[in-house]
Amino acid sequence: MSALPDSIYWWVGGALLLFWFVGANNRLMRLRSAALVAYAALDAALVKQLDYVQARTTRALVVSGVAKPDVDMESSLLSSVAQLSAMLAVTRLRPLEPSRVASLGTALHVMLNAWGRMYPGEVLHFDAEGTLSMPAPLNGELSRVPQVSPFAWPEPSAAAEIARGQFNDAVNAYNRAISQFPALIVAWAFRLRRASPLV
Repeated sequence: MSALPDSIYWWVGGALLLFWFVGANNRLMRLRSAALVAYAALDAALVKQLDYVQARTTRALVVSGVAKPDVDMESSLLSSVAQLSAMLAVTRLRPLEPSRVASLGTALHVMLNAWGRMYPGEVLHFDAEGTLSMPAPLNGELSRVPQVSPFAWPEPSAAAEIARGQFNDAVNAYNRAISQFPALIVAWAFRLRRASPLV
């Protein structure tokens, strides 16, 4: 006598369960891959912002006839650039790990705040779609228009805000998927954890 069930219903049920499990796993892997691809674009945009800040700071120091910025603000900005570069390198290894993304967000905010203090008239706010949400400052004064985005980018390009929005959307879609039943079972089986958006 065989230990395997003879009923066709057992085989059909087992096959359906297997197909469901493989399908749910594939969906989660696609969403996870989309979040990783979105992070790669975000990483490239943040590196571009860093390059812009470093080039601008270096140029400000070597151009003759330009008043040298406050030494404390300058060292604060350069330190924050080094810290953000280090956090980018660490986050690249596991871009969906919440603690690394949170640390990256903190380092990014520190650098952006240092830039805003050193160059208060040269910060731009963009919506996630790339539209300018805060007009350019007039006569060196900051506009009184409410800030839609909490990020004020040094480089006059919306690429970083667009990449951040796409990464956050991908992370939110992935997080929703792994928290829904029955995909929650697949996430538990493969130890898939929630990711963290860059805020």
